[in-house]
Amino acid sequence: MKLIEIPGDVLTAIKIPKTELEQTIKIELAITLYQKGAISLGKARKLAGLNKWEFLEELGKRKIPRHYTEKELGEDLTFAKSSV
Repeated sequence: MKLIEIPGDVLTAIKIPKTELEQTIKIELAITLYQKGAISLGKARKLAGLNKWEFLEELGKRKIPRHYTEKELGEDLTFAKSSV
């Protein structure tokens, strides 16, 4: 695990309750990295500490499109057909 150091004055300047601060920073970082295409959906949701549907809901709230490849579509269609 790698730690990110945030200066104390920056932490105290963030207007988020201390009990929500770590989770909020993780979500913001995960969303930003996902939006930039730096990490996958799976890694982003893991970083955010959210399940797939919670992360997708967060993307939707922010109107951030999901990166969805033709390969993923094919996999989803194959899975859907096998579930019938």
